[in-house]
Amino acid sequence: MDTRRQFDLLEEDETFLKEYGLPWDTIVDGSQWILIHKFKTPPGYNHECVTAAIRIETGYPNTQLDMVYFYPALARTDGKPIGATDAKQKLDGKEYQRWSRHRTSENPWVAGRDGLGTHVILIEDWLEREFEK
Repeated sequence: MDTRRQFDLLEEDETFLKEYGLPWDTIVDGSQWILIHKFKTPPGYNHECVTAAIRIETGYPNTQLDMVYFYPALARTDGKPIGATDAKQKLDGKEYQRWSRHRTSENPWVAGRDGLGTHVILIEDWLEREFEK
């Protein structure tokens, strides 16, 4: 898979992605986006791997990263609906499914501590927690 680097990442984010071990791209499509390919999902979803897209917000890393977008769209194999995933985002010529998930007051973004790595850990947690309902 050819990689695209349309903008530079912070050194710690690039280090994280290299250690995470999945192919990734940085693209500019209205905003700056990181696409993490072959992103594994836990059992119970209709796809074992997806592309996870994360928008780099203006002001990052002082401004928090928020939500995640998946392509192809995820569904539960048991047929139960996944809340707050109805919105779509055109990105890189595809239609991504937005997962509207946010940090809470109990787990706020802390500039200087949080970054892409902690956000990816949250995404993994959101995917797991879907089945705790």
